[in-house]
Amino acid sequence: MMNGKEYIESLKDNRTIYLNGEKIDDVTTHPAYRNSVRSIARLYDAIHDPNKASVLTTKTEQGYTTHKFFKEAKSVQDLLEARDAIAEWAKLSYGFMGRSPDYKASFTAQLNAYSDYYQGFEANARHWYEKAGKELPFINHTIINPQVDRSKSLHENKDVFVRAIAERDDGIVVSGAKMVGTSAALTHYNFVSNYGPTDLGDGDQSHALIFFVAMDAPGVKMISRQSFELQASRAGSPFNYPLSSRFDENDAVIVLDNVFVPWENVLAYKNVDVTNKFFVETGFINRFTFQGCTRFAVKLDFMAGLLLKATEQAGTNQFRGVQANIGEVIAWRNLFWSLSTSMATDPMPGWNGTVMPNLKYGATYRALAPFVWPKIKNIFEQVIAGGLIQLPSSAEDFMNPELRPYLDKYYRGSGVEAEERVKLYKMIWDAVGTEFGGRHELYEINYGGNTENIRLEMVKFADAMGDSDTYKSFVDQALSEYDLTGWTVNNWINPEKELVEQ
Repeated sequence: MMNGKEYIESLKDNRTIYLNGEKIDDVTTHPAYRNSVRSIARLYDAIHDPNKASVLTTKTEQGYTTHKFFKEAKSVQDLLEARDAIAEWAKLSYGFMGRSPDYKASFTAQLNAYSDYYQGFEANARHWYEKAGKELPFINHTIINPQVDRSKSLHENKDVFVRAIAERDDGIVVSGAKMVGTSAALTHYNFVSNYGPTDLGDGDQSHALIFFVAMDAPGVKMISRQSFELQASRAGSPFNYPLSSRFDENDAVIVLDNVFVPWENVLAYKNVDVTNKFFVETGFINRFTFQGCTRFAVKLDFMAGLLLKATEQAGTNQFRGVQANIGEVIAWRNLFWSLSTSMATDPMPGWNGTVMPNLKYGATYRALAPFVWPKIKNIFEQVIAGGLIQLPSSAEDFMNPELRPYLDKYYRGSGVEAEERVKLYKMIWDAVGTEFGGRHELYEINYGGNTENIRLEMVKFADAMGDSDTYKSFVDQALSEYDLTGWTVNNWINPEKELVEQ
């Protein structure tokens, strides 16, 4: 497993990234990416830290040491320990880096047990399980097609979507674009597949693919959204933007322009059935919701702390309405931690002796989180109110000897000096009010996919797992206990005829 320094060095390759019309030569030194790179490096250093290694790492049956979530789980204890390892890494970014390297372990850690699923590429699946476990590469993923014209069918947009355009003895050549590659500029590989149908019609199955591609492979291009880290660096001190200056997971559209993918990196090729069903049938959805729910719970720990401190400093923490709002944030925090625990302690059986986090609770997280984060954001906006927009412009204001006495007098809080209070409120503003905060709201709303579809999938999962029948039979039991003539069971007493006639 690489350490932080080795991770930083590993990014100095020939990757092609564009930002603001510029081709970025080195993400490790460019102010748009360099501190986010170092935030990820902290994760890699943590697995070598004697004080954290016992929580983060374990030995595999094959004899190598790995992060606990990169190892296939075979017991409740394995899942609980993996959950705690996910949380330990998430704490290093206060829950604000959602696509950390352990996210893709949601998929890679299932590849050994489910290798037979990948028909014709079983050995590749086993190879990538071991490679991911030994090296802990940072893998991003793109499984959504670009939003070009959703009114058109797949085959009408196929010139845009990633598809195989040529087959060679040693691999395939692919072209097209995918979204959204979160943190793509900071990763080693891009995992490409599809969330949705893959049959282009007329026998064209070139879109039905699952593969890994190196980020520095010739023809791979990343088109970054605006960098919030870059904007924060221009503002000077991290006092101004303490979150966006180091935790910006720059999202990108990935363009594959005649990219060669060797056969050893392919898991499905022109196989509609495998490509369409891997999302559910291989445990990926069970595990990505497990990682996501745990990371979200850590983020809510942080938000609860921010709200508690902010209301203490404002002297409003004893107001009844404020306490009710704080209580709601804590209740949501407790709910998502409970879901992550339930996913581990009530697991579902997997293939070849493995266990998977319970999908009922994972799907519940996926359905609830999109509207919980906006509710929490709104609580901050209502409770802290104008305090978030009365902030001085930057740390430089405190450096001005003419201005400083006014700041000290008019910006102090309940028991705290002005500098401490402004420091806290700047962090809150970065979490909920800046472009970084706006991106996080959009991220949490759309993290699990189409917000309508993930609620529809709750019904499909309930049908598939037999829960719908169980719920309906529970009602049937109640209905069977009476009819037009009275009770049909002996537990209750029928009204006497005379009373009914009266």
